[in-house]
Amino acid sequence: MPVLASWSGGKDSCLALWRAVRAGAKPQALLTMLDEEGDRSRSHGVRSEVLALQAQALGLPQRLGKASWNDYREVFIEQLRAAAADGIRAAVFGDIDLDAHREWEEGVCAEAGLGAILPLWRQARADLAREFVDAGFVARIVMVNTALVDEKWLGRAFNRQLIEDMLAEGVDPCGEAGEFHTLVVDGPLFNKPLALRDGETAELGEYRALDLLPA
Repeated sequence: MPVLASWSGGKDSCLALWRAVRAGAKPQALLTMLDEEGDRSRSHGVRSEVLALQAQALGLPQRLGKASWNDYREVFIEQLRAAAADGIRAAVFGDIDLDAHREWEEGVCAEAGLGAILPLWRQARADLAREFVDAGFVARIVMVNTALVDEKWLGRAFNRQLIEDMLAEGVDPCGEAGEFHTLVVDGPLFNKPLALRDGETAELGEYRALDLLPA
């Protein structure tokens, strides 16, 4: 089945795509929503140049929507409808167990005439985190919400040690409530690792963000 991946650049959207591919889905493109200027991803604040490097490494074209939070849904549906017109039959999402997110995704897909696939749905969070690492994916934490978790996690590699450290401190290693966001830089879906360097750390209200730049 030809599918579109809803792509944040992080571990959950990546693992969802990985599972979908292993189940027989044929990814045709990555859909990422950007800010109004098209400079960064709307949800994770990742630079558009870095997202382009991910797409190149995955060998998939990008579909990019530019939106504010006010017109996010409208623009997202426009992108889905354009994908449907090109023969896409379903969109793949990385949400795990937040019902409101699933309802939103199924709703926008229905309006565009697409199915919604959630390969991670209702799976144990810690198990999913370990599966991501054990599959060979490599990621780093690029944003943390300091209202929910300590800033010390920012910049750390997402590996088995990190998962166990988080569990020991009562932190959800999937960050499903928005505790942190990751950026995937290598793995079995990638034809090469991303060459990136650390930029500055920014304070964005309660958030701390590590700006990763093309090397």
